[in-house]
Amino acid sequence: MIGRTIGKYRVLRKIGEGGMGTVYETVHTVLGRRAAVKTLHRCALTDANAAARFFNEAKAISMVSHPCLVTIFEHGLHAKTEGGDDEAYIVMEYIQGESLRAHLDKRYLGGSALELGRQLASALTTTHKQRIVHRDLKPDNIMLVADDTVSGGLRPKILDFGLAKLLPQPEPRGPDGEAPAIADLPTPFLPRSVKTRTGLLMGTPMYMSPEQCRGSGPPDEKSDVYSLGIILYELLYGQPPFVSDYVGELCAMHLFAVAPE
Repeated sequence: MIGRTIGKYRVLRKIGEGGMGTVYETVHTVLGRRAAVKTLHRCALTDANAAARFFNEAKAISMVSHPCLVTIFEHGLHAKTEGGDDEAYIVMEYIQGESLRAHLDKRYLGGSALELGRQLASALTTTHKQRIVHRDLKPDNIMLVADDTVSGGLRPKILDFGLAKLLPQPEPRGPDGEAPAIADLPTPFLPRSVKTRTGLLMGTPMYMSPEQCRGSGPPDEKSDVYSLGIILYELLYGQPPFVSDYVGELCAMHLFAVAPE
């Protein structure tokens, strides 16, 4: 991939790789702007659900603007010049920093943990106003960048909205308190459906909310708040409140255990 061009971006190096795709550092061939390009693995592109989740990330982040959210420049399908299947890609801002996980592995944040928690809460407030639930908030999905304009000199950036869920908009009410008929609703108020299999665990068990662990129904904004609480606990105490090598045991802890003080 090094030296290849995706859209108008030339690939410089590989930054990271996950189960669904690979992220590269790139440069715009005309503007010289650096960007991060995430491509979906070819084997995942044949999975309709995987492809939908991939583009769901771009659409979700594009709906909101906040200094603690990564900026999306564009997304689409790239036709390979040498033949073969098209490549799905997302172009986003290139962030120079390290993950919150890597930072925690090296040093204790101390009092700056509260400031980071405040900034993350502000970003989640913005996404939740648009009825977007992240569903996979964890230190690995948060980057820290140097920023002298904020207290503590570090600004968190929330990444990876691949599991994000767009909830239906609240049903509007008329002056008499009655809900209007669907046919009378303007387009922006029509419910937007997102299909998720009931009983399927979505997220990272150590940071999942009780409702995610139950898998009994789609989580709402409170799931992200719970995950943020787990992260803040880890920032202050050095490890999450519930730790286990087994998914079932972790889920049971989230559902029934009391966090140690």
